[in-house]
Amino acid sequence: MQTDQVLRHLKKHGQLLDLEIASATGIALVQVRQSLADLTARGEISQCSVTHFHGNKRIDGIQCRISGYVPPVAPGRKAGSSKSVSSD
Repeated sequence: MQTDQVLRHLKKHGQLLDLEIASATGIALVQVRQSLADLTARGEISQCSVTHFHGNKRIDGIQCRISGYVPPVAPGRKAGSSKSVSSD
């Protein structure tokens, strides 16, 4: 039940930290992490461990997103090689 709620939240909001999912859904962090482990085992999401620092406080978390999701290209000019045309 909670696994489905976590999956729906990720589908709606994209890549998130476990702490953000727990806060937004009202599910305990331990249960969110168990749901993420189940979803990873089923291949529905991909996850990685992350560490953030707020001042001297270390915060370990799990960042996850739906498997196979590639974010859309941001609008605007892109960096790349510019070909200069020279006329001799």
